[in-house]
Amino acid sequence: MSGVVKYRSNAIVELMQMPATEHDETWLKEALQQAVMLELATLPPYLCGLWSIQEVDQGSDVFETIHEIVFDEMSHMGLVCNMVTTIGEVPRIADGELVPKYPGPLPGGVQPDLSVSLTGLSKQALDMYSRIERPDAPVVEERETYTSIGAFYTAILEAFRSQPELIKGTRQLTKIMSGAHGQGNNVIPLRSLNDVEAALQVIKEQGEGTAVSPENPFPGEAGELAHFYSFREIFHGRKLIRVSENPPQFDFQGDVIPMPRTFPMGTVPAGGWAEGGVPVSDDVQQDLNEFNRHYSALLRFLERAWKAEQPGTATQMLSLAVVEMVNLQVPAQALMATPLPDGSGKTYGPEFRYVEEDP
Repeated sequence: MSGVVKYRSNAIVELMQMPATEHDETWLKEALQQAVMLELATLPPYLCGLWSIQEVDQGSDVFETIHEIVFDEMSHMGLVCNMVTTIGEVPRIADGELVPKYPGPLPGGVQPDLSVSLTGLSKQALDMYSRIERPDAPVVEERETYTSIGAFYTAILEAFRSQPELIKGTRQLTKIMSGAHGQGNNVIPLRSLNDVEAALQVIKEQGEGTAVSPENPFPGEAGELAHFYSFREIFHGRKLIRVSENPPQFDFQGDVIPMPRTFPMGTVPAGGWAEGGVPVSDDVQQDLNEFNRHYSALLRFLERAWKAEQPGTATQMLSLAVVEMVNLQVPAQALMATPLPDGSGKTYGPEFRYVEEDP
């Protein structure tokens, strides 16, 4: 590996091709930075889907499911950042070269035939979400042959197991989520191999389930499914149920899951609406600028939180990041309520573009 970090690269594929005997400290540091980028990359598309659900259906099962998944992914990113700092590095988050670029592939070459875009909730979007989360061997539907996120995390776990002395417990952040967000959703300090193993189990199994069950072993509510299966349920419009005990088989033959009413957010073009040739009024530009400022401030506060040497400063930075996260929803939904000028019936939506801090 070159050590040069880029958002669009084959870095994860190259890391996975290296023999396990070469998964040393340098390998682990590079892998964990890619994992930070990977976790961040899932949040904007999921948030667009969540925010596109109209207020009248924001108490629906679909809304609650996606809302829970978003909280899971935020926690996963926090745990990965703690993995970076426990081995003495600092996660790079607020960097225009490394923030997610949409539409386009996931970072590192994971799922190379998948293009991830920012758009409203739809069957097509749900298929995209579930492909992001697809396990190596799902208990229902086909498997793909490309490197999965879960396989990448398994390699990271083995690298930690072979070098537990790298775990120093430095600059660890804590964020305790409310009890409604699942048993594994706290961002906790990682000061031992057992801590790291437990964190990686949460990240893998909340997203993919286990080899024998689609259930989330760390649920907010009993019977909650792992992310992949939750997205497939909404896509199929039916609950996933066990249809055979021996051998165990599952299929989407359960109760109907109605799609919620949504704002028909269009797909954000590369570089944003204006760069993609879509006319943008002053009011729309104001909402876009406001959103991008809050998003960029969020990333800066997160990076500063894990850079901070003093725990009090780290906690303050993390709290400011949470405020900026909350600030994203109002301009996002204002954009989703504004029709595109092309008569397509679609609307604008947030761009998730990183902008530098004013000097």
